[in-house]
Amino acid sequence: MIDRITANPKILGGKPIIKGTRISVEFILDLLASDVMEEEILQDYPHLKKDDIQACLKYAALSCKNEIYLDLEHVA
Repeated sequence: MIDRITANPKILGGKPIIKGTRISVEFILDLLASDVMEEEILQDYPHLKKDDIQACLKYAALSCKNEIYLDLEHVA
């Protein structure tokens, strides 16, 4: 499924995108984080498939798995 995601330095500055589109993983994640339902995304972008959205989520999950952990500033 992750093969649906690609990056090309000539497209959107090299951001990860859904193959065959100019839609970034970041954009899809922002929509989902803003409570936009998957069905609405698919309606607004009919050339996307459910698997494209799932690939974005999988890409994000894999991106978070690393060996380096950063301390975040605690806000009171």
